[in-house]
Amino acid sequence: MSEHYEETVEGETWLRHPPRARHEEICGRLHQHMIASLARVATTRLLASRSVVQLSPGTIVRPDLTLVTKATGKVWLVAEIISSEDHRTDTVVKKQIYEDLNLPRLWVIDPRYDNVEVYHGSPYGMALKHILAGHETLTENLLPGFQLTIAELFGVQSSIRSEE
Repeated sequence: MSEHYEETVEGETWLRHPPRARHEEICGRLHQHMIASLARVATTRLLASRSVVQLSPGTIVRPDLTLVTKATGKVWLVAEIISSEDHRTDTVVKKQIYEDLNLPRLWVIDPRYDNVEVYHGSPYGMALKHILAGHETLTENLLPGFQLTIAELFGVQSSIRSEE
């Protein structure tokens, strides 16, 4: 997607900047791994990147990755890749929206620091479970077989070689 796009939060429309090349590369790698993992999961559907998702009347978002249950169409996992031009929208505003809606899972992917924050919904709001970086692995218990190292997600090649 190389054009601006809109999201609506509580009736207010926001014009979002077009994602940059690295953002799209990260999004592509995430989707590729998710597609492979979902081949073994019959209860979940992956929406296209930045599909329009109406979370409530007057709130329409376009997450980088969205998983919904096939039976109900309910969103249960969202991944937002942070854009440096308007990071507050993803890191503060939309995170609060997801928290208010009791979203079960949220991944905040930050190319500025090459890390991923993993949140789980709880009765008390979004609980930060992990901050993953480097060679740590992003997994999800509800997605058997989904494993993606953070280095691979961000396209970082290891400069450390085995001396064997």
